[in-house]
Amino acid sequence: MGLAHGQPSSEKGVFGVGLVVGEPTGVAAKLYVHSDSDLAIAAAVGPAFGAGGLHIHADLLWHPWILTREPRFVLPAYVGVGIRLLDHHRNPEDDDFHFGPRAVGGVLFDFTDVPIDAFAEVAGVLEYRTGGNDPDHKGAAITLNAGIGARYYF
Repeated sequence: MGLAHGQPSSEKGVFGVGLVVGEPTGVAAKLYVHSDSDLAIAAAVGPAFGAGGLHIHADLLWHPWILTREPRFVLPAYVGVGIRLLDHHRNPEDDDFHFGPRAVGGVLFDFTDVPIDAFAEVAGVLEYRTGGNDPDHKGAAITLNAGIGARYYF
């Protein structure tokens, strides 16, 4: 299979940082294991606007499929597993903590002539909720996260 993040130009590095919009909305980063690897570690941190609070996740990603390869970009699909942590604030008197594994899938629009990529992804999360002061909010739940973003590589 071809390179995970396209055919990078000589100035494209293995570490990228940028922005993500969705759940969460904030800073996104990605580190490829090495320059010609199909494996990467991706993470994001920022406010969780849907749930309120701070959302952090990290994933191990594998880029097994190249959907299309053009002279100026490569479009790989990726899958992965990771973990999500959410410090959830429903109101000032009642907040709780959510944590659990997540399974993620997405597509990567990877430019070959500039050190930038753009992505869109969806993740399912099997989380445990501590409940805070609300016993009805305690226990296991399945939730979805989605986001779009872009990163610049160093």
